[in-house]
Amino acid sequence: MNTQRFHPSQAWRRHTGLALVLFAFCQPVALAETGSGARGPADVDGERIINADKEPGNWMSTGRTYDEQRYSPLDDISDENVDELGLTWQYKLDVDRGVEATPIVVDGVMYTTGAYSIVYAFDAASGELLWKHDPKVDRTKAASFCCGVVNRGVAVWKGKVFLGTLDGRMVAIDAASGEEVWSVDTIIDHDRSYGITGAPRIVKDKVIIGNSGAEFGVRGYITAYDTETGDKAWRFFTVPGDPAEPQENEALEMAAKTWHGDAWIEQGGGGTAWDSMAYDPDLNLLYVGVGNGSMWNYKARSDAKGDNLFLSSILAINPDNGEYVWHYQTTPGDAWDYTATQHMILADLEIDGKKREVIMQAPKNGFFYVLDRKTGKVISAEKYAPVNWAEKVDLETGRPVFTDHAKYWEQDGPVVVQPGFWGGHDWQPMSYNPNTGLVYIPKHYFEVTYEDVRDPEWTPQKGFYQLGTNAAAMSDDAEEMQSWADRWTGGLLAWDPVKQEKVWEVPHRPSSTAARSRPRVTSYSKAPPTAAWWPIVRPTARSCGNHRPTAA
Repeated sequence: MNTQRFHPSQAWRRHTGLALVLFAFCQPVALAETGSGARGPADVDGERIINADKEPGNWMSTGRTYDEQRYSPLDDISDENVDELGLTWQYKLDVDRGVEATPIVVDGVMYTTGAYSIVYAFDAASGELLWKHDPKVDRTKAASFCCGVVNRGVAVWKGKVFLGTLDGRMVAIDAASGEEVWSVDTIIDHDRSYGITGAPRIVKDKVIIGNSGAEFGVRGYITAYDTETGDKAWRFFTVPGDPAEPQENEALEMAAKTWHGDAWIEQGGGGTAWDSMAYDPDLNLLYVGVGNGSMWNYKARSDAKGDNLFLSSILAINPDNGEYVWHYQTTPGDAWDYTATQHMILADLEIDGKKREVIMQAPKNGFFYVLDRKTGKVISAEKYAPVNWAEKVDLETGRPVFTDHAKYWEQDGPVVVQPGFWGGHDWQPMSYNPNTGLVYIPKHYFEVTYEDVRDPEWTPQKGFYQLGTNAAAMSDDAEEMQSWADRWTGGLLAWDPVKQEKVWEVPHRPSSTAARSRPRVTSYSKAPPTAAWWPIVRPTARSCGNHRPTAA
């Protein structure tokens, strides 16, 4: 199950001298004080996360702070010295597949994941492997899970490392030894293609996880478990169950009225919460991003009627008991895989002369949303990417004004829709700098043709994409294919969330939506040991050196 080298806290003490020599050779400033000598490994709780700015050398949760701003107050690296960065160490991971994890760094130890949910603990200064935990996911079943065998990282809490595995387990690992402490199966139906690729979040001794698989026909939900025992604390389904049966709560009774026909019951409905969450400790609200429908085709799923709650919605939930508080749906009746699972950021902004407590999101659908995080009411929404499925968002109703063009289920042939199913922004996290007041978004320029499949058949088969639409990213014609590839670009976008406008953008080359890291963990001699590939963002669009940006 795991390979242990030595105790992480022992390793940190053992290699402090080496780290200082190495850093001194590269002429950086001193390491931030962490107070690790008085702590055990992964000794993190809510107070430490709330006060994360007091420990800028640590990155103790996926978004660094509960508000998921992903902003580091460290300022040793700038456009004046970025060209002095040099390689300190690297480690070749076991599997040559995608790497999407945000590493967690606590008191000199880096915890991260690779393909097939393998967890690695490194001495963050030297790169020495402290231990490895392989949860033994059955690799012969990789095709049964959506989408790829990636994992976006772990959570740490009071001496444990928490992992959601590709095959749907929540595993608690001893942070000192890498040994399993407990494991629970989070999946309600193994005849369906549920999986987990997202990173768990922890609030008040509860570890919270969603799942993936909407393309394959599942019913989405999120679950909270006791961090000490693994006992289930609560579960919230993100779409209703069979309307002929009692719903689990009043929120789902409301949601059931927004679905029509009976095809979606067999299809599962979708709505998986496969990535983004954020938490406001003052309001005691957990925010969860909900994904696309099953099938994608609105007509095949719900007779092209109703909003289909809570698809493509931001949900606010009481983390103590899992009760619904409010929702905002970014794409009612989502038929394009737009989802609302993209990264969410909490911030306090001055809008029209008043301080507003907001939640911000740039989901796939191409609109940048600023919501009141107490109520879920939309404050503003503007296009950050090319959009032709909607004219605008009506701020009175909070709803998009759809175009007839994008309703492919009403058309006789394929239609080009912007953005396509990878969206204007996908899972790659964005960040917010409270000093500049800007949000930095890894952006896509991506269009797709959608075509209605007349009366698509539902096949109860694991690992089988059941979309109800022919969604194609390229033409069969070579010249058209090249033209499409030339238009498929990306960039790093600096966005003003108050004015709702672009400040600057650094383009990527054609056919490159975002730089993707090779399957290895890399540390730079002047960088805080908190990321593999990462961009260096300054308040203007001036280049800051040769780097491989994936997110701000």
